[in-house]
Amino acid sequence: MPLFDVIAFDADDTLWHNERLYDQTQAGLGSLLAGYGIRASDLAGHLYLTESHNIALFGYGIKSFTLSMIEAAVDLTAGKISSREVLAIIDLARAQLNAPVELLEHVLEAVPQLAARYHLIVITKGDLQDQETKIARSGLAEFFRDIEVVSDKTPQSYATLFKNHAFSPQRLLMVGDSLRSDILPVLQLGAHAVYIPYATTWQHEAAQPPAPATPRFYQLEHLGQLPDLLERLESQIKK
Repeated sequence: MPLFDVIAFDADDTLWHNERLYDQTQAGLGSLLAGYGIRASDLAGHLYLTESHNIALFGYGIKSFTLSMIEAAVDLTAGKISSREVLAIIDLARAQLNAPVELLEHVLEAVPQLAARYHLIVITKGDLQDQETKIARSGLAEFFRDIEVVSDKTPQSYATLFKNHAFSPQRLLMVGDSLRSDILPVLQLGAHAVYIPYATTWQHEAAQPPAPATPRFYQLEHLGQLPDLLERLESQIKK
């Protein structure tokens, strides 16, 4: 009998690249605003504060990010930004939305292997249409029995999701790249969690990791190591 009834995966920067697309879009905004004498560091700080303020109203995802980019551009240029330049910002966002879904290394091998033995689901946050589209274009949808797009990842939202699906936290493993969103909330509920850091992390998702010996917490370098970890854990239970 498998150790876990369910393995849940985050999507962005766990299954496919995402943060680097935001970095590219922000770089495009920086180029657009350079003509106003705005430094990249000033843009980064102001944009992050704008995003943080807007999350409660607009949520997560590229559409929220686009509104924050426009607001930050208006603020930093003291309203001098032109309507044509606002349209250029929207074009940057449109290009990001249409960017190819590029899977992380080892994902295409590991996910089908795990799906043959476990009940796999996706738990991701952000814009519903964007996330559903990326999952469909990723070529991975057939391996996941459920896709859950939530407005935020908190202990409360996870608890509600687990209850609605009749998932036992003790029999669930969450896999993700964000300590704040994917790891700490589920550990608090008694679930297991595998942390796989991405190359870069959005400041909003930063958090202190659990101590290395924390029960039910594991850290891997890449998703290709997950099947071996599961085999080791299950062999320990059999002993």
